[in-house]
Amino acid sequence: MSKTAQSLASTRIASLLDENSFVEIGGQVTARSTDFNMQQAETPGDGVVTGYGVIDGHLVYVYSQDASVLGGTIGEMHAKKITGLYDMALKMGAPVIGLLDCAGLRLQEATDALNAFGEIYMKQAAASGVIPQITAVLGRCGGGLALVPGLADFTFMESKKAELFVNSPNALDGNSKDKCDTASAAFQSEETGLADFVGTEAEIMAQIRELVCMLPANNEDDMSYEECTDELNRASEDLANAVGDTVILLSDIADDHRFVEVKAAYAPDMVTGFLRLNGTTVGAVANRTEVYDEDGNLETTYDCVLSARGAVKAAEFVNFCDAFEIPVLTLTNVAGFKASKCSEKRIAKAAAKLTYAFANATVPKVNVITGKAFGSAYVAMNSKAIGADMTFAWSGAQIGMMDAQLAAKIMYADADIKVINEKAAEYAALQSSAAAAAKRGYVDTVIEAEDTRKYVIGAFEMLFTKRDDRPSKKHGTV
Repeated sequence: MSKTAQSLASTRIASLLDENSFVEIGGQVTARSTDFNMQQAETPGDGVVTGYGVIDGHLVYVYSQDASVLGGTIGEMHAKKITGLYDMALKMGAPVIGLLDCAGLRLQEATDALNAFGEIYMKQAAASGVIPQITAVLGRCGGGLALVPGLADFTFMESKKAELFVNSPNALDGNSKDKCDTASAAFQSEETGLADFVGTEAEIMAQIRELVCMLPANNEDDMSYEECTDELNRASEDLANAVGDTVILLSDIADDHRFVEVKAAYAPDMVTGFLRLNGTTVGAVANRTEVYDEDGNLETTYDCVLSARGAVKAAEFVNFCDAFEIPVLTLTNVAGFKASKCSEKRIAKAAAKLTYAFANATVPKVNVITGKAFGSAYVAMNSKAIGADMTFAWSGAQIGMMDAQLAAKIMYADADIKVINEKAAEYAALQSSAAAAAKRGYVDTVIEAEDTRKYVIGAFEMLFTKRDDRPSKKHGTV
């Protein structure tokens, strides 16, 4: 048994993995540097516990930094243990989970420590899109170490003790920790979107386990499904009432009502997350205009628009799904782009990234238009024009250039209200209805809201063997 066996770092690993499944690797490793009296320092495991185990039977590789050993700082051997773990994970095709609690670079090792950071970055870059990478910030994660969760696919943060920063709050001109704690979990989840999940350590461990069970082990894993015990043709009579809060809607159509939302606190007008449909993991992207609490009370409302933050959030999620062959479902309800000076700085590029992400993705893509679908914002939300394989529309959906009333006012600017109302009704029937879009082939099937689950499941089953050849190129530039 290694000297690190009873440390907080190893205790955290034990709480994450299935009982007695952890096997430590490199437990006897210590620091090699002898500068600045380092030979007199005890460095068991060189400040990090590494090894492998299982989560609900799924193989995972884990490293957990030990803050009791030189503050958990990263030195040469510390990094070698982590990069060695990545090498094994890439060979076996299994996720890597990092539990971060570190004071940063080890000053006594100087350039060796700096090179060690770079070696970790290199392994993360090589593993990106090949195996899922998950980090949990449980203590301090500052300076160059902040790039590690930035390079990972999903990041968890402890709500009270965790700190994640490149520059500490007190180092920012005109700021202080008391004024605006830019290192806090709240800031990193709500303002930067770097943290996907926030909670206590116990909640984080449970959430990581749930996420791992949803994800494929690697980009070639076709076993990321489980037997479905839910009714495939289950109707949801009240589904139309959830058109505003798509977290509720997605939970309702998912197998056993199980939906795992990611980045819930960031750009809440756009919902991203995972659900199972007939046992298969599917990534979901959905516009959101309302938020209800657990008691069914309306908490917040949002405009029916596509925001810059929401577009970037969705684009990154779609890219992840495409890399790991996870089918994508979209729920579209958008009337345009967010109009504000702040949004205008970013919206064109952000919407372009979203459009490119959907157009570039070769996984099965299904779109359900649940409400409004107007203008270029609708086109960017996985429309048939940019590659949706199947498009459904609820019977009451509106699809077109703009709201019918507004269109009538523009076309008949000098007419009285009676004429405008008549022309608006005519425009809605001819140009803005789900039936009109279906006649032109932009919608494959008009469905009733309560039948959404069975139609979506049927579409993904049909698309299971999809192949999509694209022009040969190294990569896109958007």
